[in-house]
Amino acid sequence: MLTGRCDCGKVRFTVEGAREAVTMCHCGQCRRTSGHVWASTHAPFEALTFQIDEGLTWYTSSDYAKRGFCSGCGSSLFYRMNDEAGIGIAAGCLDAPTGFHTAKHIFVKDKGDYYEIADDAPQIETY
Repeated sequence: MLTGRCDCGKVRFTVEGAREAVTMCHCGQCRRTSGHVWASTHAPFEALTFQIDEGLTWYTSSDYAKRGFCSGCGSSLFYRMNDEAGIGIAAGCLDAPTGFHTAKHIFVKDKGDYYEIADDAPQIETY
């Protein structure tokens, strides 16, 4: 079981069975909402248990998905497709050690012009 939280602590949770593979998303929307690259793991929604969710706010970011963030500190925490059984969880909000690894980069055609992808993980132009 892993533990995670936002920066201010108004959102705290545990998650069981999270995927060890981290996906790095380089699309413009992910870069805007996270401040750089969105790095996330994935788990069934029912595997997520909140100890504190007083700051959790959901933002409808498109016709097909929403993003969960903390209204107290602004931490970007979750991404969930509408009607999906699973949830994307920001890898950076999980307490170490996670044992995770970068598995792939998606939407690399939209990546920022200020960085290069330096690992050997597969790079997918769109998704």
